[in-house]
Amino acid sequence: MPDPAVPPTPPVALSALLAREDLGLRQIAGPRDTNTVIHWAHTSEMADPYPYLLGGELLLSAGVHIPEAAGSGTYFDDYVSRIVAAGGAALGFGLAPVHDTVPRALVESCDTYELPLLEVPPQTTFSGVARAVWQLMAQARHAELRRVTEAQQSLAAAASRPDPVRAVLRQLAQRIGGWAVLYGPEGAESASAGRAPDGQGPEAASAGRAVEIAAAGREPGDVVRGALAGLAAVVRPSGPGTPTSATDTAAGTHLAAYALGAGQGFVLGVAAPHRDTGDHTIASVAAVLLSLLTGEHQSGSGAARSSALVRLLLGAEPEAVAPLLGSGGWLVVHGSPDAQPCDPVAAAALGAALGSPLVDLARDVVRVLVPADREPAPQPGWTLGVSAPATARDWPVADTQAARALSRARATRTPLHRHGTHRPALTDLLSPGEAEAHARALLAPLTPPLAETLRTWLSLHGSWDRTAVALAVHRNTVRQRIARCAALLGTDLADPDVRMELWFALRHGER
Repeated sequence: MPDPAVPPTPPVALSALLAREDLGLRQIAGPRDTNTVIHWAHTSEMADPYPYLLGGELLLSAGVHIPEAAGSGTYFDDYVSRIVAAGGAALGFGLAPVHDTVPRALVESCDTYELPLLEVPPQTTFSGVARAVWQLMAQARHAELRRVTEAQQSLAAAASRPDPVRAVLRQLAQRIGGWAVLYGPEGAESASAGRAPDGQGPEAASAGRAVEIAAAGREPGDVVRGALAGLAAVVRPSGPGTPTSATDTAAGTHLAAYALGAGQGFVLGVAAPHRDTGDHTIASVAAVLLSLLTGEHQSGSGAARSSALVRLLLGAEPEAVAPLLGSGGWLVVHGSPDAQPCDPVAAAALGAALGSPLVDLARDVVRVLVPADREPAPQPGWTLGVSAPATARDWPVADTQAARALSRARATRTPLHRHGTHRPALTDLLSPGEAEAHARALLAPLTPPLAETLRTWLSLHGSWDRTAVALAVHRNTVRQRIARCAALLGTDLADPDVRMELWFALRHGER
C-alpha cells in the first residue's frame, strides 16, 4: 500500500463521523477499529477509482458504475481491492437514487479486504458528508493549535526557571506523553551537566556513546533507549550534509532526534507512544530553547559575560572588560517588534539572528551588542536601528545613535536604518571643537527633550505626523514643543537658512 499523500491537517476519526446523528451513517462491514481515521471525502462513480485516489479518503459512491450481473462475478472483489491498494480509508455507499440496499456481495468483499463500509441513508447527501468531514477537521485543527500554543507558553516559562534544561525537558515530556532526553556532545563527561543515567557507570561516558545529560518522563525499555541513542548519532554534526532532525520507530514507539545549535554536539531525543500532528512543532520549540541554553554551557560565553558584568559592577572601565566579550569594534542595535510586546524568548531569538547573545530586553525595545564584523540584516517582524561602529569607550554614544536610528526607521517605515550613512559634507571640513562650541551656544536655551524633538522634526522635513510617530507622542505635542523651541531661540523655523543652521548645530552637538 502506498503512503497516503495526506494534507497538513489533523485527520478525522471515523468513529467521530459515525457519531454525527444528523448524518445517520451506519457501518455495516469491515473492521470496527476506533483508530481508523480519514483525511478527506471524495466522490467517484468510476469502476476503478485507483488512479484518482491519494490515500486516506472516505470514498463515496451511489453504485452508478455497478453492472447488473456484478454479484455473480469478481466485480466487487476487484473494486474493493483497488480501493484498499490505493490507500482508501473507508467506503460510503449511498442508498439513493440507484440502489435501495447495499449489495450483499459488496458487504462480503469489504469484510474480506477489511475495508470499513458505511451505509449512507437516502436523506443524507454526499456533500453533507463532505461538509461534516471538513467541520470535524476544522475543530481538530483548532484544538491542535490551542494545544501547541499552550505548550509553547509552558516551555518558555520553563526556560526561565532556576534549572531551565531539566524544566524544559519535563514540560516537553508531559506535553507529548513520553520521554525526553538531552544527549551531550560525543565523548562529553556526564558529570559536566548532571548525573549519569541509571544503570550506567563512568565508563559509559567515555566510551564514545551518547551521554544522557538529563532526561524526564516515562523511561522506555532498553530497545527504545538504544534506538533513540542511535538516532541521536545520525543528527550529531559530523560534516556537510548531516541532517538536523530524524525520526524512526522502535518497539511500537515513535522516536525523534533534533540537533541543537550549530555544531555544538548536543542532541534532543524524544520517545512517545504516539505521534500527533503538533508534536513535531512542540518538540521543535523545545529544541530552540535548549539550543540557547546549551549554547552558553558549551561555549563558556555565559561565564565570560558574568565575569564582565562583575568587573563593571566593581568599578572596571568598559574598555577593560570588553576583551572578555570579544575583540574588535561593536555595533549597538535597537529592535522594536512590529506586532506584539516582546518577550524574553523573542528577544533571545533576535540576538541569535544577529549573531550575539548580548541582549537587553526593555519594555518596548530590545538592545543587542553585536560585533562590528557581523553586518546586521533586516529581520522579519522587527524594526531595527543600528549605530556606527564603536569601541567600548563609546558604547553610550553608540546606544544613543541606535535609538535615533530606530526612531528614523519607524518614521520612514523601513525595516532597518543605520546611523551616519552619509557622504562627506562641507561641515566635515570645520574644526570639531569650533563646531561643538557653536552648537552648545546656539542650543543652550533648549532642554534635552525639546532639542530631541527639534532634531527629529528637522530630520523628517517638518512632518508633524511622522515626528509624532518617531517620538511616540501626539502630533499636538510636537506642535507645542516646536513652537516652544522657536520662542526660546527667538527665530523663525520656517526659514530654510535657520533650519540649516539648527540642523548643523544639532548634528555637531550630539558628538
